[in-house]
Amino acid sequence: MEQNVLLALGLTALAGLSTGIGSAVALFARRSNVSLLSAALGFSAGVMIYVSFVELLAGGQVLLQNHYGMKLGSWLTVGGFFGGILLILIIDMLVPAHENPHQAQFMNDNGAGLQHLHRVGLLSALAIGIHNFPEGMATFMAVLADPLVGVSIAIAIALHNIPEGISIAVPVYYASGSRRRAFWFSFLSGLAEPVGALVGYLLLRPFLDDGVMGLVFAAVAGIMVFISLDQLIPNAKKYDTGHQAVYGLIAGMGVMAVTLVMLA
Repeated sequence: MEQNVLLALGLTALAGLSTGIGSAVALFARRSNVSLLSAALGFSAGVMIYVSFVELLAGGQVLLQNHYGMKLGSWLTVGGFFGGILLILIIDMLVPAHENPHQAQFMNDNGAGLQHLHRVGLLSALAIGIHNFPEGMATFMAVLADPLVGVSIAIAIALHNIPEGISIAVPVYYASGSRRRAFWFSFLSGLAEPVGALVGYLLLRPFLDDGVMGLVFAAVAGIMVFISLDQLIPNAKKYDTGHQAVYGLIAGMGVMAVTLVMLA
């Protein structure tokens, strides 16, 4: 497990800093491809939901049952799963709903209220940083335990972070007129993911055993499912012009299923 630390940190950093890709798309693309965005968000949700239930939750249950026995292990699995959901729900509640950072904006959106856009962009960057903290820990721990599963989660998180970068870059650019400023605010917000990974690892490292890893797996599964249902799927449907979101969702599950079976 220890030998995967650098890989886990690197993948977590790449996933988090993909917010910079979103800002580049928003600032330099003349027209946003909303159909592609819808399919990509659906694909990301499919990967995360499938991995959460088939790999993380199931794997966490096995670890906890082996460590604590069948009955207690099963209850701890349930507690860990809903504990992860509760954690990300509490974080979500701390973010003002009217400045939700997960509602991606595009360059051709209404430009009204420009005097407030800079504040919106900065608050979005802060809010996304708060959201990315547990996501970084989740990605890091997944890679640490199983690099194959972790890589899949890192890719899904990276896709998820691209529209977040858009949601920061557009208001800052509209308000300041500076592409560089907008890009860096968006890019730096993604640093919360590797920071979350390091903090989580340093806090848990002295206590890592099968029981703790089982709880982490179950909690990560809960976090991933909440993100998918609360953020990815609604936003995928928002930009859906047909059935791209559900096609992407099924494709994500299918690719993940085939990959795990082939490489098992």
